[in-house]
Amino acid sequence: MSYDLHSILLKYWGFSAFRPLQEDIIRSVLEGHDTLALLPTGGGKSLCYQVPGLAREGLCIVVTPLVALMKDQVQNLKDRGIKAVGVYYGLSKMEMDIAIDNCVYGDVKFLYLSPERLTTELLRARIPKMKVNLLAVDEAHCISQWGYDFRPPYLRIAEVRELMPNTPVLALTATATTQVVEDIQQKLDFSIPNVFQKSFERKNLAYVVLEEEDKLNRLLRICNKVGGPGIVYVRNRKKTREMALFLKKNNVSADFYHAGLTTLERDVKQNAWMKEKARVMVSTNAFGMGIDKPNVRFVVHMDLPDSPEAYFQEAGRAGRDGKKSFAVLLCNKADVIELERNHERSYPPIEFIKKVYNSLGNYFQLAIGAGRDQTFPFSLSEFAENYTYDPVLAFNALKFLEREGYIAMSDALANPSRVFFSINKEELYRFQVATPAYDPFIKVLLRSYTGMFSEFVKVSESDIAKRAGITKDEAIKRLRWLRQVSILQYEEQNEQAAITFLEERMQEHQLRITPEVYHERREFSRERMEAMKQYVLSSNKCRSMMLLAYFGEEISHRCGQCDVCLERNKADVSAYEFDMVLKEVKPLLQGKPMSTKELLNIIPSTISEGKVLKVLQWLIDNGKVETLEEEGKLRWAD
Repeated sequence: MSYDLHSILLKYWGFSAFRPLQEDIIRSVLEGHDTLALLPTGGGKSLCYQVPGLAREGLCIVVTPLVALMKDQVQNLKDRGIKAVGVYYGLSKMEMDIAIDNCVYGDVKFLYLSPERLTTELLRARIPKMKVNLLAVDEAHCISQWGYDFRPPYLRIAEVRELMPNTPVLALTATATTQVVEDIQQKLDFSIPNVFQKSFERKNLAYVVLEEEDKLNRLLRICNKVGGPGIVYVRNRKKTREMALFLKKNNVSADFYHAGLTTLERDVKQNAWMKEKARVMVSTNAFGMGIDKPNVRFVVHMDLPDSPEAYFQEAGRAGRDGKKSFAVLLCNKADVIELERNHERSYPPIEFIKKVYNSLGNYFQLAIGAGRDQTFPFSLSEFAENYTYDPVLAFNALKFLEREGYIAMSDALANPSRVFFSINKEELYRFQVATPAYDPFIKVLLRSYTGMFSEFVKVSESDIAKRAGITKDEAIKRLRWLRQVSILQYEEQNEQAAITFLEERMQEHQLRITPEVYHERREFSRERMEAMKQYVLSSNKCRSMMLLAYFGEEISHRCGQCDVCLERNKADVSAYEFDMVLKEVKPLLQGKPMSTKELLNIIPSTISEGKVLKVLQWLIDNGKVETLEEEGKLRWAD
């Protein structure tokens, strides 16, 4: 069957052509093939399932762990006239029921779900009744225990495939090592291996690592030297405010962002940065996911990320327009110590994790055997204070429980008020006649919003009050009364972090956290941390080559623009010549100390003596080769 993919692309997105690999990926899934797409950050992953989802009859199920991104994508599709729904934490059971029913009996084209929701009995019972044309698994690296963000609920996605046996799966990720690529395909039961991978190489992005004690002034110099918008990443919320204030005091337009701000505050700050009213955003890693700003000229990390995957994704937000940009990492010896300390604190003792789990059950007053699929508002600070826990250790214990699939945590998200009429139009008309005092108010609702008889619709109490000529408090009071008499369902807005129990509450000793699993997770995490340390501490290998090699992509050429390459370029030696000399010199000096004269006598005469001396000087200047003063000889320093 032929599909007019370009017409869909033009009609809904206004693009006349696909980006590299997009069309190949789309045609692969339309031909019914299980497909894994590896596209770097900003590579247009969402179109790879949205276009085929529209091209074929039925609906596309999209699994993603990022609730904020899910909400943005659902709204984005609706703005384009495409019916989409999302099922996530914070929705009532009735809202979820109605949304899923609309997928079974209505004309919804996209159903967004968290992996935890996908595997509930509610969904498992309804999926066979849906005409699913594609199962898209975003952030697919979460399915692998070797991935940097492993989530056990992802492992159950393959079970759901049995409910739609002829539906292909499209797995998507921006960061995956070779091991993770194989693991994703195995865990999702691919019929045959099928990977489309765009090179992770970013030729316009210069990676720079600078050893720096005075980071603030170095940051200021970067902001002043590099024009255009930038992002500065730090580890904690307090630093975001302090650094933004420092930049503003030094005449750099800046703002700060973190998950602890209200949704309104975050939206205002994000929009100001997008419109370049604030040039630099200082943020925790809560900022940047799903934001498509192509002209970010620099991304600076003031603290060391936990893994190359996290760094690559965050640094990759610079230069999406293809123009020269910079990814700068400022560090010193204290940062390496802090990175190791953070790793240790990320894995509290097993007994402490179990104790936190038990406290969590008591905090929500849950009986043993109760709580499955229930969501509760949650304040980490109140919880930690209540049980006298170190907040950081308590948070890491909760993160471990989440990774093991016992709970799911979500940041504070703005869920606006929603209304759904519980009765049909005829019954509502009879109610209006019988209750004339409420007739004008109901008419305002019906004139202001559409679709309230088929789904929950977002409403604004302020707008309703203005149109009805009453106060906001009075509008809320009337909506509550209509809910009380079962005329409509009214879910009032809320904005608070939440925890969902994915399984019934167990007794402390029943938690399945075996020492083997615990130590395995910890070791995988340590390996990623060591790779990050190696990237930072290395001073003789091209930064781009190091990152690409980590993800299994071997290239033979240096980038020529990272800090290491620029230092090498000062030696006035080509990449080929440098590597040729290094290949001869390194094993000789690793074997035993030698004088410069001895080296020159051994190295083949086909290599210029002048080039050898320049490379040796560079190796000495960069600490790779050291001089033994007493003997006047050289030896390899590593």
